[in-house]
Amino acid sequence: MNAEADAGRFDTREDDQTIRPTQAEALASVLAVLHLCGAGKLRCSEKTQRPAAATVAAVAEVLAGGDFYATEPIAAFAWPLLIQAGGLAELAGSRLQLTAKGRAALGQPPAETIRALWRSWVGKALIDELSRVEHIKGQRTANTLTSAKTRRQTVATALARCPVGEWVPVDDLFTRMQRGGLSPSVARSERALWRLYLTDAQYGSLGYAGFADWPILEGRYTLVVLFEYAGTLGLFDLDYTDPAGARDDFRSNWGTDELDYLSRYDGLRAVRLNPLGAYALGLTDRYQPPAASDTAVAGSLKVLPNLDIVVTGELPPADRLMLDTYAQRTADRVWALREATLLAALDAGRGLDQLRAFLAVRATHELPNPVTTLLADVTDRAGRLGNLGVVRLVECADPALAALIANDRRLRGLCQPIGDRHVAVAIDREAQFRKALRALGHLLPADPPA
Repeated sequence: MNAEADAGRFDTREDDQTIRPTQAEALASVLAVLHLCGAGKLRCSEKTQRPAAATVAAVAEVLAGGDFYATEPIAAFAWPLLIQAGGLAELAGSRLQLTAKGRAALGQPPAETIRALWRSWVGKALIDELSRVEHIKGQRTANTLTSAKTRRQTVATALARCPVGEWVPVDDLFTRMQRGGLSPSVARSERALWRLYLTDAQYGSLGYAGFADWPILEGRYTLVVLFEYAGTLGLFDLDYTDPAGARDDFRSNWGTDELDYLSRYDGLRAVRLNPLGAYALGLTDRYQPPAASDTAVAGSLKVLPNLDIVVTGELPPADRLMLDTYAQRTADRVWALREATLLAALDAGRGLDQLRAFLAVRATHELPNPVTTLLADVTDRAGRLGNLGVVRLVECADPALAALIANDRRLRGLCQPIGDRHVAVAIDREAQFRKALRALGHLLPADPPA
């Protein structure tokens, strides 16, 4: 099993068992998702922050290796939540946009980003992961569930105790957690347990003896955290199969005959903590990416003097999205650098240094002079203007009043003359300006004229 996993690609066998190393995929996917977010392609609910169906589909298309299952979104659902929890993206209406922290992450080692995302998720996840086990009903009833943060931290502690480089069957992990006092208790009380149910609130209540055994509640919660978040971030290599029929620990519960599985995560059979996981979980101080995860493919691009970029090799989705950010695609394997596309990237908060480094590593030769000249010219012109922030523009009745305000000892440090009849006041100093203006015997209207 180790030899297959170490090959750097996942292996699907005849019995639908999949052995999937995840760290190289996660290192590539985190960049692809950030690029996709930067392109304005991701939307989430303003209320729940969960990704829209179209967003899940868009993310699935750029994931290295694809999602774990073709018809059950796991990684594609998790990534938009992870980058929000990590402060790399925020909602502007229903559209996700990169924050300054997110834009900076595009120029940082992806392992650092993944470590930060895991720690952010453990501390301040956006959802209760148990909600992803939709067959367990009654979760929204008040005073039913324990703190999701406490449960999540318990699971994270258990995962950090897994041996690095060794496969651990999921059921063995469950046993270790129970024996080690690391049980992520789900129900607040015995009474609360009766509010949770499968299929029918009365007959399927988990309050009946044997209906809420550890694998059904605590175990399923652990599977979600492990598969959907730790697995998506590439902390654990995964051994999984089709969830249908994979576990039968819920079959004795009333009304489950027609369920193919209790959760979409039931197919997870075993996990292996890999070097990226050891780094993210704080077990090691350094991380060396595997050679297979190096997304900078040397010699995969030819940059021409006419400003065209021609793909000569295979590019991962993240690299294609990078080219889309700075250049205009003119053919299936050709992008054209243009002043307008570079300015648009700068206006979106992206720096040209990232593009220079990107091209330098992947180009078959040194960048042609027309390309370096264009980049230098756009960089120079972009730096000639400065954004000094938002101001309140105050119009005076005559130049004499404007001069009086601009030269008053209490007001001159709070405003800036603009022409002979206007002064500009920084928004964060407006309250001080108004107070000093009243002392001078004048009043600024609260609202501008209609």
